Amino acid sequence: MENNFELLARLKKEKNAVILAHYYTDDSIQKIADYVGDSYFLSEKARDVKEDVIVMCGVSFMGESVKLLNPKKTVLLPDKEADCPMAHMATVEKIKEVREKYEDVAVVCYVNSTAELKAHSDVCVTSANALKIVKNISNKNIFFIPDKNLAHYISKKVPEKNFIFNDGCCYIHNSVTVDEVKNTKEKYPKAEILVHPECQKEIVEMGDYVGSTSGIIKYVSESMKDEFIICTEEGVLYELKEKNPHKKFYLPKKNFSCMDMKKITVEKIIKALETNEPQVYLENNIIDKAYKPLENMLIMAK
Repeated sequence: MENNFELLARLKKEKNAVILAHYYTDDSIQKIADYVGDSYFLSEKARDVKEDVIVMCGVSFMGESVKLLNPKKTVLLPDKEADCPMAHMATVEKIKEVREKYEDVAVVCYVNSTAELKAHSDVCVTSANALKIVKNISNKNIFFIPDKNLAHYISKKVPEKNFIFNDGCCYIHNSVTVDEVKNTKEKYPKAEILVHPECQKEIVEMGDYVGSTSGIIKYVSESMKDEFIICTEEGVLYELKEKNPHKKFYLPKKNFSCMDMKKITVEKIIKALETNEPQVYLENNIIDKAYKPLENMLIMAK
């Protein structure tokens, strides 16, 4: 009788499938995925993969992004309930309101957003490329949606731009407190503080390094230091430990975990491949409109 890994290998071959996974998924998912990365890396892979079926191990906006970038492929999201609250924390009405108020405005949409929001935006960004892209936008006014924390971080780096902020956030990153980071630093005084820019600005200001998940992994791998306080979702520890087995990592809080990301399991991937469901479906008019901001991101981030 086949075990899960043998079954998965057979199904992937039969269906000509590839598995993409975000750094925040469970360790067991990262172990079996063909490609693991942050949103920017996964966007590039989603556009270029040749397989017929793409299994996206992450949350719903990631599945939508894959479908937008490669609409002819069958895209499977192994748990249709896996969602990102922040992806819904902006409205089309607000975008229209801002466009009417500011003539020279670019709507910059964090990739952590619904396809509908992307469809009403000018360019998408990830935490890895947001600064580069915003710097290269000719518009003076920037309406950055949906995350206020990343927007504030980028705005400090580009003072020549006028930012209009949206009131959205990642509830996981936003939950980290100054006291939690201070207490962890007191416990491990030699450890450097590495911060994801979705954290609140007070936490960002405490960081020895601030960057995306891929940026944090790269920083640790190149650092001569041995101890780090990791201010981002705990799933990233898998890759950090894989690349740096002799270094030590500490989280500022317990249960620093996105429950939606963790909904994806090996068993659900197998079932998705067996049944071809749940599939990601998008209307053609949404695909046509929402693809352009993603394409702009991939072009401008080069």
